Amino acid sequence: MRRFLQRALEKIEKMDRTQIRRLVSDIAGENELLEMVMESMSDGVLVTDREDKILMVNKSAERMLPFTTDELIEKSLEEAIGDEEIREFFTANLRGLDRVLDREFTLGNGYSRTLSLSIMPLVRQGWITGNVIHIEDVTEKRAREARLRRAESLAALTTLTAGVAHEIKNPLGSIGIHLELMKKEMSGKRQIGTRKVMENLLIIKEEVDRLNRIVMDFLFTVRPMNAELSYDDLNRVVQELLEFMRFELAEAGIMLETELMKPSPQILMDERYMKQAVLNLLKNAISAMPAGGKLRVQTLHQGNEVCLKISDTGEGIPEENMDKIFEPYFTTKDFGSGLGLTLVYKIVKEHLGDIEVNSKVGEGTTIALSFPIPQKEKRLIGFSEEAQ
Repeated sequence: MRRFLQRALEKIEKMDRTQIRRLVSDIAGENELLEMVMESMSDGVLVTDREDKILMVNKSAERMLPFTTDELIEKSLEEAIGDEEIREFFTANLRGLDRVLDREFTLGNGYSRTLSLSIMPLVRQGWITGNVIHIEDVTEKRAREARLRRAESLAALTTLTAGVAHEIKNPLGSIGIHLELMKKEMSGKRQIGTRKVMENLLIIKEEVDRLNRIVMDFLFTVRPMNAELSYDDLNRVVQELLEFMRFELAEAGIMLETELMKPSPQILMDERYMKQAVLNLLKNAISAMPAGGKLRVQTLHQGNEVCLKISDTGEGIPEENMDKIFEPYFTTKDFGSGLGLTLVYKIVKEHLGDIEVNSKVGEGTTIALSFPIPQKEKRLIGFSEEAQ
């Protein structure tokens, strides 16, 4: 449309009145169409110039944003916004010439609403001439997400509690049996042999320690993680763990292959928890290869993510168990708590990552962890002081 107008303006002196009337009618029609589109949008759109004066605003934006006046066109956005927090957000970011995406604000005036605001440069012929502001009411979306999280948490807690009850029952039963044995040993006797009592007490102590571990694992699983995220190198964490486990791998007859990317982009992580997650996966891989095998550890760059792949040539996971491996207390081993992969899943999600498992019985398993590489928003287009 802009090119059509430019060509029309170049020839306007040669146009007669009918042609000019037709041109104005076409422009009015295009303008009316644009206005209809803007007013039909459920999301708010607001356009400002280089001086942050409002050039265009649709009805949804007027309804959602707390404006101080009804006459908005040509008004300074800073003066027109009534909410102090949103006003400070615009003041801090409108002149920055960078994109600012999905910043959320909660407005409360009888009815609490959550708005998501984004600022994008308004570009014309290669120059930034202002800003486009997108406003979305995410109140219901956040409420649905909160309800879903509560439902998921309740379901997970129910499963976890059932698992804890099952795990606690065995050591409690063992303690009860050995107390009964001690009672029989002592009944009707003035003196008893200490050897039998000490044997029972030792078993009771072991079962108490087992109960304590169950409780500690349970608390770690249900409590929010106090992760302290900082920029770090995933390769370094992996290399340190592999060096730590080198002797154990050799003793198990496992050949280690590594392929770590260079250079390795830094990600946000808590080194303690990341080491715990990777260690759990390495231990699982070792236990899946009781007769030895090959362990392959690989890091690679995939789009905006860093991926860690741990592959073994072990027993593999049956297809019917694939949907259960992250459930608390699910295990096919004769030892262990069944919380290893549950904790791995929790740690990965705490790092905003994802986890994928591919396995084939008799051939082995590959577990891939992917973590986002923090992205700094870049200017979409060059800016020159001469354009001011």
